[in-house]
Amino acid sequence: MQNTLADRRQRLKSIIGGSAGNMVEWYDWYVYSAFTLYFAPIFFPKGDQTAQLLNAAAVFAVGFVMRPVGAWIMGIYADRKGRKAGLTLSVTLMCLGSLMIAVTPGYESIGTLAPVILVLARLLQGISVGGEYGASATYLSEMAGKDRRGFFSSFQYVTLISGQLLALGVLLILQQILPEQDIEAWGWRIPFAIGGVLAVVVFYLRRGLSETQSYKNAQSSKEPRSSGMTLFVKYPRQAFTVIALTAGGTLAFYAYTTYLQKFLVNTSGFGRETASQITAAALFVFMLLQPVAGALSDRIGRKPIMVGFGILGVLFTYLIFSTLAGTKDPFMAFALALGALVIVTGYTSINAVVKAEMFPAHIRALGVALPYAIANTVFGGTAEYVALWFKQAGIEYGFFVYVTVMIGLSLIVYLRMKDTRHHSQIHED
Repeated sequence: MQNTLADRRQRLKSIIGGSAGNMVEWYDWYVYSAFTLYFAPIFFPKGDQTAQLLNAAAVFAVGFVMRPVGAWIMGIYADRKGRKAGLTLSVTLMCLGSLMIAVTPGYESIGTLAPVILVLARLLQGISVGGEYGASATYLSEMAGKDRRGFFSSFQYVTLISGQLLALGVLLILQQILPEQDIEAWGWRIPFAIGGVLAVVVFYLRRGLSETQSYKNAQSSKEPRSSGMTLFVKYPRQAFTVIALTAGGTLAFYAYTTYLQKFLVNTSGFGRETASQITAAALFVFMLLQPVAGALSDRIGRKPIMVGFGILGVLFTYLIFSTLAGTKDPFMAFALALGALVIVTGYTSINAVVKAEMFPAHIRALGVALPYAIANTVFGGTAEYVALWFKQAGIEYGFFVYVTVMIGLSLIVYLRMKDTRHHSQIHED
């Protein structure tokens, strides 16, 4: 009994430690999006607001291009050297990227070198986040007990969202204590500096994490070593299923989180401060819903939760976006944004554990990370750019249709796949 209690405490400590590090990792990633409205004029030539946002969104998308590369390199690293080693390396790279953005002079000072350094920093952060997802999803899923795996693994998105909320919180605080012209001139650098410092703290935190038993067991097996070739030759069905189930979910997630703030300003016509407050409030409730849906999946299965997201997403995405575009009431905007995020919870809360449960331990980190990163790059990373392109072309409703169609395609996958709660590879470890 005493050993069991000690094991539970150690497991809880590891889950909290891994989650806290994940929060800082995603804070650093989302600070870019939260402060785009302020630093876009600094890094790019003068022009209309939509053009500058398009340039910044393109750099955001470029960061996603490196995510499959990071997922491939660091997924293999986490499978071969351990989940703990992968988590430690990812936060180190994120720290470097944040500090580069914090200290880079603007376009007026160093010309085209400014956006070049910005791109390099985002490429570095893209490698980091590409590896972070697979390592943290695998770590949390393996550390959780089989009866609460959905609940505990949902904390990956709790910390992911809390990282985004922390970024928005820093923005709201700066909006209160600094004049807008100061934020535009230099205040936007503060959150990137904070991210760099927090990443150093997390580096030492992650060095003290325990390794998972699944990884230790896999080291003594005679299975082939983790590699991209092994993944797509021996596990093609699982790999392509991850790509397909991720496509609609990740597009919807980025549409209603990172793009929402710009949509409220650029389309609905809200002020930047009001848009930040609406986004932060909706995200806070969204964060609290993750463990609720994760725990529900432990009782009724993963499949019904994902199917629910797919059906509701197809039915209501266009309506929510089109209504949000015309509203001037911040409370109505909050209600609509929250409604969208409640729907997306069916994907975000359990997508990590679903992917982890598809793969055996010796290739799990890579299997979770690489196919996810490919879909995330193609659909999630380009969400803002595609949305702004439709708007600039005068057919903004086209983006609403695009999101709806992609959710519908993923829904087909959800309906056809097995429920991983009842067919879990982690159980086999």
